[in-house]
Amino acid sequence: MKRDEVRQVDSIAINEYGISGLVLMENAGRGAAERIAAWCDRSDAVRILCGPGNNGGDGYVIARHLELLGFAVDLVALVPPEKLSGDASANAMIAQRSGIPIVTAESVSELEQSIDGNHVLVDCLLGTGAKGAPRGLYHDAVRLANATDRKRVAIDLPTGLDCDTGQPSEMTFRADLTITFVAAKDGFQNPDAAPFLGHVETVGIGVPRVLLRRFGVV
Repeated sequence: MKRDEVRQVDSIAINEYGISGLVLMENAGRGAAERIAAWCDRSDAVRILCGPGNNGGDGYVIARHLELLGFAVDLVALVPPEKLSGDASANAMIAQRSGIPIVTAESVSELEQSIDGNHVLVDCLLGTGAKGAPRGLYHDAVRLANATDRKRVAIDLPTGLDCDTGQPSEMTFRADLTITFVAAKDGFQNPDAAPFLGHVETVGIGVPRVLLRRFGVV
């Protein structure tokens, strides 16, 4: 799928079929959490890096479901939860009220304290809509994550990898496992993307089969 098709599937599911964005995000996050749980050891502590948009919102859902599955989990937010909007804001609020630890990192030094070699790292920084190299704290978060020797998981696609072309940026999250939603992204076919994707698994988000047919997914 291309990034525009990803947007269209979400939009049609919401506006034509009446499935709320919160339901789609819940389905995506729960499915991703189940895949992470199956891939990790139960003794693994998981730290989720959350950005500003729906990819970050997925991270808050994933944290809640990993905790329900018995994992020690916490979140590092590159945007204060109170500055989020829409479905991401709603799920950040749920995570806060659930008592899941959330640290807001707004400087490189705070990131250095938060991204260490003691946790499985989950990349929920930037999603399919991002273009170009990650900048600022997102660049630093990817750099620090790649420097650890623990397992790394990308949600939907690795930060820094272009959805449509599969061209990696100079700083791209290097995942051992990529959990992508609805269907593999077109860029995953680019051989240059393979070292950053790791093993790829696809998770459904609950959109009707008839809609998936419209986009050639099934």
